[in-house]
Amino acid sequence: MTAPRPFIPLRSVGAMAALVCAGTYLSGFALLMTVLAPLNYGTTAINPSDIVAFAHASPGLLIAWNTIIYIVNAIALACLVVALSARLRAQKPAWADVTMAFGLIWAALVLAAGMIANVAVERAVALFPDDPIAAAELWSVLHAVELGLGGGNEIAGGVWILCVSLAGGLPRFVRALGLFVGVSGIATLIPALGDPAGAIFGLGAILWFLTTGVALLHAPACPNPRQVPRNAG
Repeated sequence: MTAPRPFIPLRSVGAMAALVCAGTYLSGFALLMTVLAPLNYGTTAINPSDIVAFAHASPGLLIAWNTIIYIVNAIALACLVVALSARLRAQKPAWADVTMAFGLIWAALVLAAGMIANVAVERAVALFPDDPIAAAELWSVLHAVELGLGGGNEIAGGVWILCVSLAGGLPRFVRALGLFVGVSGIATLIPALGDPAGAIFGLGAILWFLTTGVALLHAPACPNPRQVPRNAG
């Protein structure tokens, strides 16, 4: 008995997820460079007191921003990770497992960073009317945790994109771009390179997600793993 076909092919889900990831990055950069620019948000010159005052005045804006760049991104990212892993599984099952492991780790870290970022805003806003200084201190501590999980480094994402690019399964240009983006993400591990490497990773990831999404839209369906010889390489 033939198994029923899914209503939406996993390849299409992955393509849409990649485009959503690109959209979340673009939305994040747009807000960072406009509304949040006077607050120096995302830079070492950030002032927690200014942030909590802004959050108290417009809590919904920061909550929406965190939700888009972290939570929506993480959900779409998990879908993309599974879709790309599925494409590799028939011919390179070992690489499929490696890419899925690192990809889901990254998605989990991004999701956790988003939840902590939103809690930081909510708690700081609640505390601000009675004690603005304590609110700023609380936000600063939780923001540090957020950055440690992934908002301030791109190591997990860099490793995943690098592994996907090394594994194959995508067009040559996308793989070459992924190698560059992946290395730049890993380079955020070096303090002196953190900010420039992070900026390169973010901008490069937008292009990588876009090209990956387009590549998946035009790619043939995944081969049946039962019909393809397994090759762990």
